[in-house]
Amino acid sequence: MSTEFGGKLSIRTMRPHEVALAVDWAAAEGWNPGLADAQCFAHAADGGIFMGEADGEPVAVVSVANYGDRFAFLGFYIVHPERRGRGYGLRIWQAAMRHAAARTIGLDGVVAQQDNYAMSGFAFAYNNIRYGGVPVDAETVPVTVPLSDVPFAQIVADDARVFPASRPVFWEAWLGAPGHIGSALLRDGKLAAWGVIRPCRRGRKIGPLVADARTDAEAVFSALVGDDPGEVFLDDVGGRFA
Repeated sequence: MSTEFGGKLSIRTMRPHEVALAVDWAAAEGWNPGLADAQCFAHAADGGIFMGEADGEPVAVVSVANYGDRFAFLGFYIVHPERRGRGYGLRIWQAAMRHAAARTIGLDGVVAQQDNYAMSGFAFAYNNIRYGGVPVDAETVPVTVPLSDVPFAQIVADDARVFPASRPVFWEAWLGAPGHIGSALLRDGKLAAWGVIRPCRRGRKIGPLVADARTDAEAVFSALVGDDPGEVFLDDVGGRFA
């Protein structure tokens, strides 16, 4: 896909080796992406990561991962700080909307852009609260197993309980990425809780962490953290862990 606007902005699909640029820009915004996020999101988005260029230089990026026919997720919506205020953000946003077509779209938004999201038909759903720090030693917790011991289809099916669509392509990349470690708590052969931790630009980040009970979530959290003394970050969706 390549589109020109008034001869000033050209929008095209990012090449796989260019996706690292979007991750670098995300890091500059303070989002602390994972070390393997570029390859994972490039795999999942499958042609849905776009770059806007002006005067031969990248000035804007956005990603849209289409999951089936009904849901898409938008991320990496960034205009280079030195090129803001020129309409580039709106133009690459419109390209993202066209790629998602009639699907319902989710996104992790920033507060400053909420009015703009609303003008495109988005409605506020919930807050994300990011916790970070060095975990203290956990009390004795139930025994967990490596997530790799759980059948792949079972992971994908359980994820679809908490995510609006099935996303096996994403999970192929996420579970196989370097440094990504998964843990699960099984009860009667079924997933009671599970999660993945990955190395980031700063410390490590847990995501997702799926559980029906707080105590089960704590067990998997402790297993993921392990004996590593470094910083760990966790996004609490809608204050569920508060």
